[in-house]
Amino acid sequence: MRKDVRILLVGEPKVGKTSLIMSLVSEEFPQVVPYRAEEITIPADVTPERVPTHIVDYSEAEQTDEQLSSEISKANVICIVYAVNNKKSIEKVTSHWIPLINENTDKDSRVPVILVGNKSDLVEHSSMETILPVMNQYTEIETCVECSAKNLKNISELFYYAQKAVLHPTGPLYCPEEKRMKPACIKALTRIFKISDLDNDGILNDNELNFFQRTCFNAPLASQALEDVKNVVRKNVIDGVCDNGLTLKGFLFLHTLFIQRGRHETTWTVLRRFGYDDDLELHQDYLFPLTLKVPPDCTTELNHNAYLFLQSVFDKHDKDRDCALSPEELKDLFDVFPYMPWGPDVNNTVCTNDEGWITYQGYLSQWTLTTYLDVQRCLEYLGYLGYSIISEQESQAAAITVTRDKKIDLQKKQTQRSVFRCNIFGDSGSGKSGFLQAFLGRNLTRQNTVSEEHMSYYAISTAYVYGQEKYLLLHEVFSDFDVLSDTDLACDIVCLVYDASNPHSFEYCARVFKQYFMDTKTPCMMIAAKSDLQETKQLYALTPLEFCRKHKMPPPQAFTCNTADAPCKDIYTKLTTMAMHPHARLRCMCTCNRCTFCHLQNFINSELVQTVKAKLYSAILSRHVTQADLKSSTFWLRVSVGATVFAVLGFAMCRVLLKQR
Repeated sequence: MRKDVRILLVGEPKVGKTSLIMSLVSEEFPQVVPYRAEEITIPADVTPERVPTHIVDYSEAEQTDEQLSSEISKANVICIVYAVNNKKSIEKVTSHWIPLINENTDKDSRVPVILVGNKSDLVEHSSMETILPVMNQYTEIETCVECSAKNLKNISELFYYAQKAVLHPTGPLYCPEEKRMKPACIKALTRIFKISDLDNDGILNDNELNFFQRTCFNAPLASQALEDVKNVVRKNVIDGVCDNGLTLKGFLFLHTLFIQRGRHETTWTVLRRFGYDDDLELHQDYLFPLTLKVPPDCTTELNHNAYLFLQSVFDKHDKDRDCALSPEELKDLFDVFPYMPWGPDVNNTVCTNDEGWITYQGYLSQWTLTTYLDVQRCLEYLGYLGYSIISEQESQAAAITVTRDKKIDLQKKQTQRSVFRCNIFGDSGSGKSGFLQAFLGRNLTRQNTVSEEHMSYYAISTAYVYGQEKYLLLHEVFSDFDVLSDTDLACDIVCLVYDASNPHSFEYCARVFKQYFMDTKTPCMMIAAKSDLQETKQLYALTPLEFCRKHKMPPPQAFTCNTADAPCKDIYTKLTTMAMHPHARLRCMCTCNRCTFCHLQNFINSELVQTVKAKLYSAILSRHVTQADLKSSTFWLRVSVGATVFAVLGFAMCRVLLKQR
């Protein structure tokens, strides 16, 4: 809605322009009329539309042509005043004033014009027969009002219509020559219908109509009023009502009827509630609320209510209930957008089914990714979907949670965040892309079917850490060592990938770590990719295992995506765990089978230890304990010895493990 309205009154001398203004203000006809009234501002609280209104007078005797041109260019609406008893003043409307206004206004955004026939108290006939052809000839003329400054007839109505012409213009909505709504209006109302159709069946049922009515007008429709509306549509439009609900065809007809009957403020109320401006474009303040501020070192995530809303949108468009969106279903979902927001690369960023369709989990993951990387774009997308309307929130900003500073998380050694970013570094050909795609459950065979132009540098999915579902966002960093940006370095965990079969691959990872991450608190993990191939000695001063030990990193993790089924996801759980708990040192990640840690792990899991353990359990705990045993000193001696043996062995192994690590 506009912040104010500027009304300019023009016309021939002596037609009563100044008298109209003074009669409005004083509510009586002035006995002395000056050449020109000073600019008057009517406060918002006394106008019907609650908008401040400025009324500007024009006087040929006191103003120049340049001043008139300036006032015309500043006006939101122009009232051309003529005297109903003066034919010359009527003729001047078309011969002088309308051409002059058109010369001083932009052709693509013409200022609305109101024709005002003053001095109706001096004649018994109406001037409407003369004026109607003029109104039909010039589309910028909104309406014509006959009034009398002397009798105060239609004075308030005149300025109400002037306000209305600015706040609820007919021009953007309706083409009077063709007697139908303009394409932009039809497009906007179609989007509104689709958003309001909560079950996506192409019909607004009674519940949906009542929700729409409450949303736009703060009051539900009475049952009888609802039936009356449907009956009007039934009588005038074939297929306007179906299964006792309003179809898109019927919905558009109703708004056409409102406009034709001069009730276009009803249509404008609906349009503005759904975010449209005077040009029928979604307003920037609607798409990008200014209330959301993200401090440095904080991230943005969707909250619970936002996920519920997105879930309802998914369910609404998943017509075959297969928990995946086919290309047709996805197109239907984004039909309320002015463009298709997701390209082919999205299918390689999130989880898909065997047919390559985005699954429910993949759908939520992509929204999570957008929120994390570009929260303004997420707000825009939620605006297109009508989040604030359907969820009855002030704006889309209510869907976003801004996490606390990461430094505070480190100090408190706990985090409330649900999304963790892992940046993947590695030399060209080291297997970074394969590592990303494996996170989405795709083995090497399936990865080879993806075209290079549709590859994504991101992958996001869920991982479970101690029973909690978290999102892990993997980002493949461009391998040019000298052009790493702050974004490339800002993450929760670093993953350094090298090709175990390439002797020159590890050196790149070592250099990146030493230059960028050695002196930071960001946890790092080394990945020995392509572990299915013959391992080759790396041409570096230290072996990968020695390098990790020296810098107190977990040992290199063997990984391959060349598997028959989906690759193992344990490594991604480890990454997420390290990202969640960067202060903790995880001591159970080695799988080299060469170090003391692995030898002890293998010994603990050996058949001999398991047999001894079983016999001890059987002898001490599994035996049926009688009342006599509890009184026997021999029984308690055996229990004590067993417990002592377990404690000593456990303590010895713990010391060895701590020393080794």
